[in-house]
Amino acid sequence: MVDNGCRTWMKLVYRYRVKSLTGLLNKQARAVNFVWNYCNDRQKDALRFGRRWHTGFDLIKLTTGCSKELGLHSGTVNDVCQQYARSRSQSHRPYLRYRGRKTLGWVPLKGRELKREGNAFRFAGNTFRVFYSRALPEGKITDGTNFSRDRCGNWFLNIVLEVPAPPARLPVRGVGIDLGLKDLATLSDGSRIAAPQIYRASEAALAVAQRARKKKRVAVLHAKIANRRRHYLHTCTSAIVGAFDYIVVGNINAAALARTSMAKSVYDVGWSSFRAQLAYKAVKHGAWFEEVNESFTTQICSNCGAVPDSRPKGIADLGIREWRCCDCGAVHDRDINAALNILRRGRATLAVGIPDR
Repeated sequence: MVDNGCRTWMKLVYRYRVKSLTGLLNKQARAVNFVWNYCNDRQKDALRFGRRWHTGFDLIKLTTGCSKELGLHSGTVNDVCQQYARSRSQSHRPYLRYRGRKTLGWVPLKGRELKREGNAFRFAGNTFRVFYSRALPEGKITDGTNFSRDRCGNWFLNIVLEVPAPPARLPVRGVGIDLGLKDLATLSDGSRIAAPQIYRASEAALAVAQRARKKKRVAVLHAKIANRRRHYLHTCTSAIVGAFDYIVVGNINAAALARTSMAKSVYDVGWSSFRAQLAYKAVKHGAWFEEVNESFTTQICSNCGAVPDSRPKGIADLGIREWRCCDCGAVHDRDINAALNILRRGRATLAVGIPDR
């Protein structure tokens, strides 16, 4: 979110599939790769001769005048140079990987260069028709806008739009969310969101295609799995943001669990995407969102706050789904108890003021 004076603005990304001039985009993507690799070569030269590392502005000077020869807009060349320097700095590496034939296509552009033309968009003298799946609101198109290609060869236009942020809602209705594998999420109100198991349902067909070495079929199946999972998560997260004013989620370490024997199930539920969607949708609709430490949330009694001896302990007691507190006698469902404790920790954060998002 951006605060310009007294009015708060936020940036949203609208994604449209491109249905014309995809051949031109393929050609421009190869030229973008050439510019990126040129920047990588110049960075290696600086390392070899002990010179100062190139900044984005240095690379722009070195590539001045090449746009006409490469068939690229000058703003695209500048964006590639700046993104190279930014990526190198963020990754803390002296140089980056080269972009080649197997790299997914990418053509950045300056936001001011993209013009609306009805349900199409005009850039660099070309009109790109798109599948206008949803209306694009009025707002300033900013830098970061780009064309990108997926593994199936489809091109998409990703438009970064700056729009006014909605007023923050009063945090009246709250919910704590405990993430899991059997159920994607258990809410503190007792409701559950079932894990879709979309990858598991397509695993047999995927195995057949992989054994037959049908690369295009494998790519199509993976894209279909990702699209179905994304649609399911969007449906769930939109319902949660619409029903609750503040949302608290446990900070489960998905990356660590993905390195265990549960990796396939962890990737299938999509915890990271679920939390990311909740976070940006909460900002978009004026709700509160918070991630809290979920340590011991399954072991603390949500009724009395004690850590009783009768609690389920560690991985050994992972199969215990219901337990009784020996201090107060309350009977708990393991996941609902965790969700209630997560909500309580979120309320404590809310009481002292949630940090600026």
